Amino acid sequence: QVQLVESGGGLVQAGGSLRLSCAASGSIFNINAMGWYRQAPGKQRELVAQITGPGRTNYADSVKGRFTISRDNAKNTVYLQMNSLKPEDTAVYYCRVVVANTYWGQGTQVTVSS
Repeated sequence: QVQLVESGGGLVQAGGSLRLSCAASGSIFNINAMGWYRQAPGKQRELVAQITGPGRTNYADSVKGRFTISRDNAKNTVYLQMNSLKPEDTAVYYCRVVVANTYWGQGTQVTVSS
């Protein structure tokens, strides 16, 4: 089993920044991918950013140039630095970790006011 603890969400004005963290613990061997998804009210959950293998990253087009995903292998922690936030970034953000199985965090609310 893998446990994920997320932190860093909150309320911020448009143009502001937030940093999300997700720490993984438990039966962690060969993490295949760590990433962030988000789900806004009435919408499907979507990929925001992901880091795989030796450090390859991919981003949703809507966040390219504004968000940066990074990973601390020693701490089994993935971060999402979110800059130039927009009201449309408002959503619950979920951490996702893929080892032998896929695990999701509990979600953290990000609200961007205009």
